[in-house]
Amino acid sequence: MVTNLADLKVRIDSALAEYLPTDSAIAQDVVDAMRHGVLGGGKRLRPMLACATAQASGANPEVALSSGCATEFIHAYSLIHDDLPAMDDDELRHGLPSAHVAFGEATAILAGDSLHSMAFQLIAQDHDLAAETRIEMISLLSQAAGWAGMAGGQCLDIMAEGENLSLSELKALHAAKTGALIKASVQLGYLSACGTTAGDPKFTLLSDYGEQIGLAFQVMDDVLDVTQSTEQLGKPAGSDEALEKNTFPKLMGLDAAVVFAADLIGEAKSKIEFLGEDGRLLADLAELVVNRNH
Repeated sequence: MVTNLADLKVRIDSALAEYLPTDSAIAQDVVDAMRHGVLGGGKRLRPMLACATAQASGANPEVALSSGCATEFIHAYSLIHDDLPAMDDDELRHGLPSAHVAFGEATAILAGDSLHSMAFQLIAQDHDLAAETRIEMISLLSQAAGWAGMAGGQCLDIMAEGENLSLSELKALHAAKTGALIKASVQLGYLSACGTTAGDPKFTLLSDYGEQIGLAFQVMDDVLDVTQSTEQLGKPAGSDEALEKNTFPKLMGLDAAVVFAADLIGEAKSKIEFLGEDGRLLADLAELVVNRNH
């Protein structure tokens, strides 16, 4: 049993380093860029959610390491591609040069592509999980990452630059762009522990928890973009405004956005009250979403 988030993050960092390739006879630059994109930094929120959910569901959190790291690979690939000149054109990530700055655009694109495929490979090859469970996990993760989830949300985010979205439209955008993968992380953790989602109301409550903290995470990302420095964020501050993106502070005001994030976290924690003490790590992760400075 894991009792604190710091220890859980250390275990996840170790697993990520172990899962990633180190050498390639044909694509060493891509391998190096993959490791740069994943191991260069990060909160590890998504794999921590997967492992914490597995533990809250009565299993050893280790059973969710492969699926949790899969979500981190998807997340890292999305950031590598987000930073490209054709997307947000950011030259800094986690306080380090973005992958395309360090390795070139072509290599960065290929590294992102490779992390995307590795995510599904990790789940498919985890033979400690039943084949039916792995198929359900792959289905959930592919939906969260694809055109109806993260990639679709990114598309809407780009298309809406310079436009004025309503609050409901902005929520829908980020439910896809950011929230879908965070929600899927919780769902994969549950599947790792329980094997199936068939008819279990606990799965619905945990999914609702994931949905609420996913939106809260994005609200706070928007807040931090206008309240923190580049040095604190490890990426360019003020980039949302420069790109004329729709953000929660822009739409509802900074103070109201902070309150909105706190309300979402309160709703999320109410969804896991049924877990009692078993849900403490999930409650801690919910608080981490809003009480952070990067």
